[in-house]
Amino acid sequence: MKKQKYSIVVIDDEESMRDSCRMILEKDGFLTETAENGNSGLSKVEKIRPDLVLIDLKMPGISGLEVLEKIKKIDSNIIPIVITGYATIESAVNAMKKGAYDFLPKPFTPEELRLIIKRGLDRIELFREAESLRKEKKIIEENFITMVSHQLRSPLVAITQYFEVILGGIAGEVAPKQKDMLVKARARLNSLLELINDWLDIARMDGGSIVDKLKAVSLEGLLNKQVEFLKPYAEKNKVTLSLSSISGSDSALGDSDSLEQVFSNLISNAIKYNKPDGTIEVLIKEEEDYITTEIKDTGIGISKEHIPYLFDQFYRVSRSEDNKQKGSGLGLAIAKKIVDAHNGSIQVTSKPGKGSVFTVQLPKADNNSA
Repeated sequence: MKKQKYSIVVIDDEESMRDSCRMILEKDGFLTETAENGNSGLSKVEKIRPDLVLIDLKMPGISGLEVLEKIKKIDSNIIPIVITGYATIESAVNAMKKGAYDFLPKPFTPEELRLIIKRGLDRIELFREAESLRKEKKIIEENFITMVSHQLRSPLVAITQYFEVILGGIAGEVAPKQKDMLVKARARLNSLLELINDWLDIARMDGGSIVDKLKAVSLEGLLNKQVEFLKPYAEKNKVTLSLSSISGSDSALGDSDSLEQVFSNLISNAIKYNKPDGTIEVLIKEEEDYITTEIKDTGIGISKEHIPYLFDQFYRVSRSEDNKQKGSGLGLAIAKKIVDAHNGSIQVTSKPGKGSVFTVQLPKADNNSA
């Protein structure tokens, strides 16, 4: 351990204690400062930003517990260790609650001091290693996202364009058997692109890029747009799709683009997993602090053992052969991440054969929302 890189502040009203601690620590290669009271100690902590602070609990003026609290506000990465001649279980517990990392009763030997300092510095090393790994992981993820976006997704998009040219007969006549094979290959390719796009959405959300700015959004207007867009898909599946709103405010605090993605996914799923001649009712209602949207369908439903995992990434409910639908298994995970980023909630109730109700709650927009 390279001790010379660490700095320590000793805060104690006993001069002999300060001097003895300084002698031991400087002998071991630490950069050491001392302070005779809490105010002086906090000033030095603010200025030096040490790695570790030794704090006496019983001092005139600001108590050691108050110093503990203020050090955590200055820099939460500083390791505070309490030293006191009035050591009790109660005082130790109180110190730990206020943020102390360790506790050293007086009187103590140089070896006991060195041992507790080593424990604190080991914690610093672990934190620094974890932070270094976190940064390295972030760089790897960013590079991987770039690679997926440009080196994998872009060629696939180009291939789909070639398929469209060939299937459109622009490059020459295509025999029926060849066309059938090309249509199937295009469908598989589109499924792969959908998976890549969904994964990229998840990766960006994990990086914090979900919403740029929250503002007042009319959910009735947003949902009406989605319902009108998806009605042809519903009609093709012989499903009746409707929207209604209970009187009151329908203005939520949100990001229109990401919320469109949430409700498009939920309504599409309600169509996809519905029954012929089934219905989907989209209802908006105002509650005390939230605007609630319910998407209620008469579909095949979900067994209760699947519901706790429904919003997990890549989780897909097992279906019978007749009801199998292709998908990435990321749609609901994306929806939950978006709703969570809005400080809202998404829940589901369902019974097999009876349908499902997905409920999305979003915070109301106040009158000052831009």
